[in-house]
Amino acid sequence: MARFVLRRVLQSAVVLLGVTLVVFLLLQLVPGDPVRVALGTRFDPQTYEALRARAGLDQPLPVQYASYLGHALTGDLGVSFRTGQPVSRIVLERLPATLSLAVTAVVFALLVAFPLGIVAAVRSGSAVDHAARVFSQFGVSVPDFWMGIMGILLFAGVLGWLPPSGYVALTDDPGRWATHVALPAVTVGLVTASILTRFIRSSVLEVLSADYVRTAEAKGLRNRVVILRHVLRNALIPVVTVVAVQLASLLGGVIVIEVLFAWPGIGRLTFDAVQARDYPVLQGAVLLVAALFLLVNLLVDILYARLDPRITVR
Repeated sequence: MARFVLRRVLQSAVVLLGVTLVVFLLLQLVPGDPVRVALGTRFDPQTYEALRARAGLDQPLPVQYASYLGHALTGDLGVSFRTGQPVSRIVLERLPATLSLAVTAVVFALLVAFPLGIVAAVRSGSAVDHAARVFSQFGVSVPDFWMGIMGILLFAGVLGWLPPSGYVALTDDPGRWATHVALPAVTVGLVTASILTRFIRSSVLEVLSADYVRTAEAKGLRNRVVILRHVLRNALIPVVTVVAVQLASLLGGVIVIEVLFAWPGIGRLTFDAVQARDYPVLQGAVLLVAALFLLVNLLVDILYARLDPRITVR
């Protein structure tokens, strides 16, 4: 296991290196001068050249990339063109908001998708099965921003139960955090739940037709015992991958939802950085998202070995 983890860490380092190179090259193709955007409409040439030199933009591209990579290895991701603050501090300050939203949305999705998907598979062809398939199709078809707007109109505008936007840290006030995270988490969670419901239903249906399940039923085991001991454990293995992908995507920031609900997460930070041509912040946000994806993939591979003893890590 230790050798496997070490090898995956080294592979992740290579991937992150490739991500930094691709993002750096793509940013060179973006039109507009980030220094001019940062300075505004009124500035003198001396200030302009001084800021370009401070950001290293007056150097050749290979020198710029080598300098960025060298500083990144020490944890220095540069400074923001807009605020002058360290990028690493800006990104890490936005991470708790994204973590709280992503984890809450995934927990909500699992609470909806697991019972719905399992019951739909066990009672295939029933009204519950048809309802689950309609819900799954609805969730992946309707845009999440539309559901978010409808949620704001209903629960914040008409009923007045929840605030329409804003963010309160969990550590500051758990009660107010819960009221603020409810609408964006449910909006994102419904889309995730619809995807998971379809995969859970398909996975459980596949396992139900396996020979060992029919053997367990022929031995006279109760249906609940067959489902819990023999079906779910094997059906969960492919579902873990889907859950991990959804979680990693949410950790990367749901830009539309974070902008809609004024949620100060990684997605909102990326959106603001693109608008302001704040390249250091944009590079730092993308690098963090890539690292989170790789971390989730590593944890999933380790979890696979725990769920299924037949899977070995080398």
